[in-house]
Amino acid sequence: MHPMNNKRKTPSRGRRGRFQILYEDRDLLVICKDPGLLTNSYKGDRAATAERMLTGYLRKGSSRSWIRAYTVHRLDRETSGLLIFAKSKAVQQKLKDNWKAVEKHYAAVVHGSIDEKNGKFAGYLAENDDQFVYTTPDAAKGRWSETLYRVVKETPRFSLLDITLLTGRKNQIRVHLAEAGHPVAGDAKYGKKRDRVARMALHARTLSFPHPHDGRRMEFEAPVPAAIMGLVDSPD
Repeated sequence: MHPMNNKRKTPSRGRRGRFQILYEDRDLLVICKDPGLLTNSYKGDRAATAERMLTGYLRKGSSRSWIRAYTVHRLDRETSGLLIFAKSKAVQQKLKDNWKAVEKHYAAVVHGSIDEKNGKFAGYLAENDDQFVYTTPDAAKGRWSETLYRVVKETPRFSLLDITLLTGRKNQIRVHLAEAGHPVAGDAKYGKKRDRVARMALHARTLSFPHPHDGRRMEFEAPVPAAIMGLVDSPD
């Protein structure tokens, strides 16, 4: 069994278009979203988002229904993997207030070989007017961010990493890896020019958190997609 896939798999409750519902109860939903789907949107944008599609699912076609899905955290559009949505504002707030108890692991395939096989990236991240995130030495301009990584497998071209987020800033993993000289494969924004990888090789793989109702530990895994694993399973 591959070292990235050694946890018990989470049974699926059914695919709905561009995401899969892995778990649902009276308080929340856990889904695995496909790359290319926004988590949510702002300012009246009517684009398809996971939040909007889940709201439609919960309302079961009734436009007058008051129920809706509430975003708890986000993944970048081109990142696939696990997301939690709340079914009420109160549950959303409770999950956010206890976010330090959440454990998240990502799988990333990056260009090149990293000298230190275990380590941490840390620094202040800021965003410019073009929505480009970058590291700054100025604490007044940025927000502190920390990313742990472990090299799982290497090939002549790529490295497979297990990544743990200690903070959750916008584009954090992608910026830290790009600025370290090992951008995520297929990252059109921060990665290599003329990168021929078909999709961004970043996936929210595991998620563990205390249930907001009774505190029991909830654990989920979304196996790394073949399109990502294929980059390091091939000989080159």
